[in-house]
Amino acid sequence: MKRVLITGAAGFLGSHLCERFLNENFFVIGMDNFITGSSKNIDLFKNHNNFEFIEHDVSKYIQINGDLDYILHFASPASPIDYLKIPIQTLKVGSLGTHNLLGLAKSKKATILVASTSEVYGDPLVHPQNESYFGNVNPIGPRGVYDEAKRFQEAITMAYHRFHNLDTKIVRIFNTYGPRMRLNDGRVLPAFIGQSLRNEDLTIFGDGSQTRSFCYVDDLIEGIYRLLQSDYNYPVNIGNPNEITIKDFANEIIKLSGSSHKVIFKDLPENDPLKRKPDIDLAKKILDWEPKIQRIEGLKLTYDYFCSLSDEELNKKDHQNFESYNNYK
Repeated sequence: MKRVLITGAAGFLGSHLCERFLNENFFVIGMDNFITGSSKNIDLFKNHNNFEFIEHDVSKYIQINGDLDYILHFASPASPIDYLKIPIQTLKVGSLGTHNLLGLAKSKKATILVASTSEVYGDPLVHPQNESYFGNVNPIGPRGVYDEAKRFQEAITMAYHRFHNLDTKIVRIFNTYGPRMRLNDGRVLPAFIGQSLRNEDLTIFGDGSQTRSFCYVDDLIEGIYRLLQSDYNYPVNIGNPNEITIKDFANEIIKLSGSSHKVIFKDLPENDPLKRKPDIDLAKKILDWEPKIQRIEGLKLTYDYFCSLSDEELNKKDHQNFESYNNYK
């Protein structure tokens, strides 16, 4: 039985990865420190015979007993509300954490896949964004702690590939959505749905003309799984190129909820990207992958998930692990 370590296992994407690899008959070792993850996501697998969980901060030394075939590094705050509150930990998990996991992969002779992001492109001057574009990033802006952590992560991963001949993969993830997202993590989709379910007006930052491209989580996980099995060692965009303005997206959520909510506008945050759309030609070519789930279908599945939350979860304003931020300043 193949063994895989998945960091950030209690998070949105990490928990879906655990589920996929368990379904593929892997022995899965999940790792998380719960700073942004939820124990509820781990509860889904805690009684599975092929699942083991280790509570640990990957920025500290990592020891895993036994063989490892694969490592998937998905530990990191991933939304502005998180990485603006814990900027140093965000930088540490992208640098020290990645270094620790690359060293572990080297010692275990394991293939490692690291989760990068479309944020490495910054506020892009090229549209759509392909893997050869170097980006337009402000390294000292408020978003720089996340953007530069991921850019460093890519650089050290490629250094280990070139210098140590380590089998590495880099996935550049574009906006993804689906069940198990945190309702109040600050990203646009759960923010809109949460406001709708609380009978609040929907808040748009800026004039709503900025664009995003939303990929349903099952499509993303399929792309990641194919990349891990491939022999390609350089960054690959995984996302949905179906672009939409934020204003139109807000109207889609209002229509889905059957409500009559209004849209209110606030100032656009500093360095917030105005355009975001992946060029996925490389993924089509080397992985034979492209998204299959239409946004109208994915939104319905996600909306139904959020409708199933308790009133306490629905109305929780602060981060679920807000107190634990004090440990990472």
